[in-house]
Amino acid sequence: MSFLLPKLTSKKEVDQAIKSTAEKVLVLRFGRDDDPVCLQLDDILSKTSSDLSKMAAIYLVDVDRTPVYTHYFDISYIPSTVFFFNGQHMKVDYGSPDHTKFVGSFKTKQDFIDLVEVIYRGAMRGKLIVQSPIDPKNIPKYDLLYQDI
Repeated sequence: MSFLLPKLTSKKEVDQAIKSTAEKVLVLRFGRDDDPVCLQLDDILSKTSSDLSKMAAIYLVDVDRTPVYTHYFDISYIPSTVFFFNGQHMKVDYGSPDHTKFVGSFKTKQDFIDLVEVIYRGAMRGKLIVQSPIDPKNIPKYDLLYQDI
């Protein structure tokens, strides 16, 4: 389903999306088109994109073509989903040490819709970090790997 969503294939395109998306949540899915978990997430994103069109813009970003952002957001697991609002990186407390991105696929479409709505409402109130509405058992758990410490 990744063919249904717009792709950003360079740093310049990602920069432009971050700068130009106004009054909407910008959803950037970092991953690869041939990864099975990315395809599962892309299916959820594509099915919800029309429902969320008034409050979110969703793009797919290839980790191999945007190494600057892959390194900047420390994307070591794919898919990883990062959120912005009016050019500001939005952080979400998922109950894990990493608030900068959602790692893995959402279990249901409703989990993703709920998360985007909470980010949108929080951002409209000036918040830079929001509490995740997703049930903790629906959030994938990963061990964080710290390199070069």
